[in-house]
Amino acid sequence: MTVPRPSDHAGALSASGADDRAGAVFGALSDPTRRALLAAIAEHPAATATQLATELPISRQAVLKHLNALTDAGLLDRTRAGREVRYQFTPAPLSDAVGWMAEVGAEWDDRLAVLRRQLGTTSAAPPRRPRVTG
Repeated sequence: MTVPRPSDHAGALSASGADDRAGAVFGALSDPTRRALLAAIAEHPAATATQLATELPISRQAVLKHLNALTDAGLLDRTRAGREVRYQFTPAPLSDAVGWMAEVGAEWDDRLAVLRRQLGTTSAAPPRRPRVTG
């Protein structure tokens, strides 16, 4: 039995492309502290690590580590202003990750539709997917 590789499917994303970027976003957002930091920065743009650390029960050093993970995933931009580094939310990678999820969802919808036809259960309407706007 041959296992299909991602490159065997038309329209599949390359391993070094959008799915890697989505993976970086999902990895960064897997931590609740990073999600809280991202929400705080989205609410208060140009925040510093020191300002953010006063709002959380962790050290400034731990905040910096989380900010670096968010920056590496492309979710934050940093700007140096003298001795301070200010962080701003960049939503594009988040939109890319949502787009990736929508694409994967559409592929599964197509596969399930084929399975329904093969099983002769075409009378059941497929579930509706929410529209993704990007």
